[in-house]
Amino acid sequence: MRVEGGGNMADARAVGAQIRMRLPSLTPLEGKVAADILARKDIDAATPLRDVAQGSGVSEAMVVKVAKKLGFAGFRDFRQGLIAYYSSDTAALHSEIGPADTAGEIVQKVFRTAMQALEETFAILDLAAFERAADFLHRARVRDFYGLGGSAQIARDVSHKFLRIGIRTQVFDDAHMMAMSASLLGQGDVALAFSHSGTTSAVIDAVELARSNGAWTIAVTNYADSPLARMVDVVLCSTAQNNPLLGENATARIAQLNLLDALFVAVAQRDRAAADANLSRTMRAVQAKRKL
Repeated sequence: MRVEGGGNMADARAVGAQIRMRLPSLTPLEGKVAADILARKDIDAATPLRDVAQGSGVSEAMVVKVAKKLGFAGFRDFRQGLIAYYSSDTAALHSEIGPADTAGEIVQKVFRTAMQALEETFAILDLAAFERAADFLHRARVRDFYGLGGSAQIARDVSHKFLRIGIRTQVFDDAHMMAMSASLLGQGDVALAFSHSGTTSAVIDAVELARSNGAWTIAVTNYADSPLARMVDVVLCSTAQNNPLLGENATARIAQLNLLDALFVAVAQRDRAAADANLSRTMRAVQAKRKL
């Protein structure tokens, strides 16, 4: 049974994240309407549905449909959510990087955008899903991690942390190797998949095979409605606002690294004595390689 990756829409910080997470499930026209509305920072409690519809060149019914597909009860609920979100300190953290920005402005904007990703990922985090993922990883016989490109780097980072406490994992970043790994997994094993978009075919194919063989499956992704998220047992969602220069993936990586750090700690806490003992052993082994 899949555990949903969504968070609490009542939290103003989560509104922008929840909208972005659902964008891939919209049609191109619906996505344009949603993007148009999100770009309007002037919406207030008096903004009528008619004005919003005219601004996007669509019917009022289409705006209501988009609002419902984004998880709101209707236009008024959508409007109130946006007002609360754009009034929050979290939304104010993001600002676009311009060609005339100074070094100081660039650093500030990059850092603040990363802070926004962390705040919003925390706001949408499903703690029940997080706990279940930690249980799966703790109890697993074999733990195989799948990811391509930047996602593979995140997988390697968390694999390194787990090795420090004596939990062995393997990272696969090649389609054929993923398939071979998945074919050997079974009950009591875990396939942990990393895919920002949730649409990477090599990762999806491997997860599908692993799950058909009885393995537990976990996805770390930016989109709760993506093909990968829909097929796994547990979804852990990150979120990040797109930036034309940095890209969405770069900012999401910060949130995912922190999310996986928390997952690592949660797994270690399930047998803290063994984790501490193994950490001491691995630290001594590394220290012996350092020159004084």
